[in-house]
Amino acid sequence: MLEVISGFTVVWVIILVGYATGRSRVLGEHGQPVLSRLAFFVASPALLFDTLSAADVQSVLGPQLLVAGISAFAAAGLYLLLARFILPKRDGSETVIGALSASMVNSANLGIPIAAYVLGDAALAAPVLIFQLAIYTPIYVASLDSTTLAEARRRAAAADSAPEHDAGRSSGPKRPPNRWVAFWRQVGHIAVNPMIIGSVLGLVFSATGWVLSEPIAESVSLIAGASIPAMLLAFGMSLVGSKPFEKAAGRRPDVALASAIKLLIHPLLAWVVAGPLFGMEGNELLIAVVLGSLPTAQNVFVSASRYETGMVASKDTILITTIVAIPAMIAVALIFA
Repeated sequence: MLEVISGFTVVWVIILVGYATGRSRVLGEHGQPVLSRLAFFVASPALLFDTLSAADVQSVLGPQLLVAGISAFAAAGLYLLLARFILPKRDGSETVIGALSASMVNSANLGIPIAAYVLGDAALAAPVLIFQLAIYTPIYVASLDSTTLAEARRRAAAADSAPEHDAGRSSGPKRPPNRWVAFWRQVGHIAVNPMIIGSVLGLVFSATGWVLSEPIAESVSLIAGASIPAMLLAFGMSLVGSKPFEKAAGRRPDVALASAIKLLIHPLLAWVVAGPLFGMEGNELLIAVVLGSLPTAQNVFVSASRYETGMVASKDTILITTIVAIPAMIAVALIFA
């Protein structure tokens, strides 16, 4: 139990230092995105390679991957079902963004640090990360492409039938490309994602027994050491000036529903799948529930911005779940510890 408290203390201290750094503006207005990009494109792939190359491949691609997938799809499905009754006037694309907000976890920026300092091994975040990048992302991108295309067609039809049409008004997000073009484009994006590259190379080295030469291995290890501090500092800086739940935006019900599912139902689903369904106990069960308790991924807002739908709800859900999730994970860890 003391190890759990100590791990979360380390995480919180670095986040608070990041927040203070952001408030002081000592790194300038571009400090936070630069730190985030450094962690994502350079340090985190090195960390994943460094940890996975020494990990057991079966444990990475085993039951924890299934727990992550089943619990995420169940949380998203529950949001879609409840939104039909609670939020009937929302467009399909906005509802998809809401489902992502309720089910897609921050497996990189917070998942890796939590796995390293609370669960004891950064490689434990790899199953969730691989599931979201390699499986979940293509599915939700295809869904957003199809829903936004249908909505664009309906708006175009309504504009054509309207007696007066303002040519200067935007009719919504750009029409998505052909779905097969979008599909293969997404496959290409996944293939060159630095997190995927680092993970795949690490698993290949683990499965084959290959090792890097000492100078190269030491260099990779040093770069990997920058990952967790950079991610947590950048996250703390991102909290500066955030103001969720603005009434004028009119998306409080969306945020409340997505946040409730993410913070309460998703961890419960992870427990049900890992415990009663797969028979996990002890540390394995703790890992599954803690990873299911992670807050909403920042990638959800990136996708909302790309498709110009659900931006307010996704941004607020990310902030609220991120603030509440760490105390919630502390409670979960203490219960299971």
